[in-house]
Amino acid sequence: MSEAEAAEPVTPQPRRRGRRIVWWILGSIGAVIVLVVVGVVIWSQVGVYQAEPGPLADVRENSAIAITDTSAGIVLEPANGGSDIGLVYIPGAKVDPWAYASKLSGAVEAGVTVVITKPWLNLAFFDLRPLSAFTDLSPGIDTWIVGGHSLGGVRACQLAADADALALFASYCASDLSESGLPVISIAGTEDGLSTAEKIADARPMLPEDAEMDVIDGAAHSSFGDYGAQDGDGIPTISDEQMGETLTELIGAFAARIG
Repeated sequence: MSEAEAAEPVTPQPRRRGRRIVWWILGSIGAVIVLVVVGVVIWSQVGVYQAEPGPLADVRENSAIAITDTSAGIVLEPANGGSDIGLVYIPGAKVDPWAYASKLSGAVEAGVTVVITKPWLNLAFFDLRPLSAFTDLSPGIDTWIVGGHSLGGVRACQLAADADALALFASYCASDLSESGLPVISIAGTEDGLSTAEKIADARPMLPEDAEMDVIDGAAHSSFGDYGAQDGDGIPTISDEQMGETLTELIGAFAARIG
């Protein structure tokens, strides 16, 4: 090596170093995203409130109800046919869809076809399917109510523009439907520790002025399904039989009004 070459400084390669930094940053971001996604998937599958076997067995053995189980949802239809109105029912967060079958069975026997959806990752907010993905499961129905329990009701509000009516079960809207003109029924419970009376009252302006607001005395948040006690909920003082009868009466009257 000549003295000139030895004296010549070694110049850094900033472009190559910059690219390495960019790739390191992108790789780190990608790893974080993967960890978050995996974490959400694991969390969504842990602690799911399962359907109680007794009430579910009663529905499965009920000869008046025809059951079709699909990947998108559970279809409960009057076995003798003749249904002309349907209810798409979206479950609450991390609640087994089958847990609602018993409480809704009375409405089915009264002539309402019920489609209980199976939300992606057990969370309605992650389910981006349109309402038609569920109404198509019973193509003979022309009039559809969309509804849901708890977080499922919040999602139902987002799909309400494609329905003929909205039904909220221990839930409320986060989107403004006050000028929609939709028939709406809201059914709450006096002992609900999650969708409290205060929360429902605060969200009342999101609904049309003529929305029907019903409160079931003694009902807690978990009274709307059959999946046991729920964290943070109140203690119900109404029996499951009374709750089922009351829901059947309210849903049936609402369906008759819009059908």
